[in-house]
Amino acid sequence: MTAPIKLPANQPAQFYRGGAAIAALRGVSEQDSAFGPEDWVASTTTRFGQEESGLTRLPDGRWLRDAVRDDPESWLGAEHVAAFRDSTALLVKLLDAGQRLPVHFHPTDAFARKHFDSHFGKTEAWIVVGTSGDDPRVYPGFRETVSPATVDGWVREQDTDAMLCALNSVPVRPGDTVYIPAGLPHAIGAGVFVVELQQPTDFSLTIEWRNFLDDPDKGHLGLGFDTALQALDTSGWDDERLAGIVKHTADEPGSTVDLLAAGSAEFFRADQLRPSPALALDPAFAVFVALDGQGTLRTEHGGEIAVAKGETLVVPHAAGQLELAGDLTVIRCRPPAPGAR
Repeated sequence: MTAPIKLPANQPAQFYRGGAAIAALRGVSEQDSAFGPEDWVASTTTRFGQEESGLTRLPDGRWLRDAVRDDPESWLGAEHVAAFRDSTALLVKLLDAGQRLPVHFHPTDAFARKHFDSHFGKTEAWIVVGTSGDDPRVYPGFRETVSPATVDGWVREQDTDAMLCALNSVPVRPGDTVYIPAGLPHAIGAGVFVVELQQPTDFSLTIEWRNFLDDPDKGHLGLGFDTALQALDTSGWDDERLAGIVKHTADEPGSTVDLLAAGSAEFFRADQLRPSPALALDPAFAVFVALDGQGTLRTEHGGEIAVAKGETLVVPHAAGQLELAGDLTVIRCRPPAPGAR
């Protein structure tokens, strides 16, 4: 495989509302279902406990997962394969929160290896690309250190107010980015539309399950909350610590802007590309999300493809050197560089 591929929307059913911002970006009519808030782009990851739901299907009918497994070096490059075998080591989503998401957190790699037999936990990052409503916010980390006994009480009593009040409350606008290390409790507020990068799993440990999940067992993914809460970061995140994970990029100049906090590089990479008039890019497996404008992506081995607002593309390593040209804004998402971990 050498040519970039445009991908249709891939919106597996979720438990919360949203999706209008995704439809608007893609320039299509809003979907009939109000529960399509996530578009899993170039996904080789299934929803937790599912065999196929969440996977991206290519135009030729194959799952992207299977295509990568059949020819990992063409898709990912030899150095990536040496580090991560045939895993893309990345999942990209468009996530449109039509309502506030519940308070939840994700396991570290070590916890996932022990309890889910997975090489990957679920560290993630959000690139805010749109907002709506009067006061769009996100909620990363506890403001002050909380005892495990206190958290256990919140979970048993489903004390939503206490959980949410204990979290930092951070207003956001397009161009803001937030890095969410594994273990960090968090929620996304209503009206926040993000491009999300994450490790390629679907491990969400949901401590605020009432009014979101129909079964509390889904909150702990079968582990029991006593075990699941061992992965929770209960430490306090003051302004100084938050400054290490929150970044404001809206006013940064240049044709290439590194979007994420420095600590995220061992898990994934993301940059904003605005060619002026053209931008050369090295070979790499990548996911492109076009936010605005139109232009072309020329590849060393895969020809040329038009790119326009709302389109998502998967680019194989074997496409070679790239040239992005035109009046457009693209988010380029990549797995970690080999050797970054």
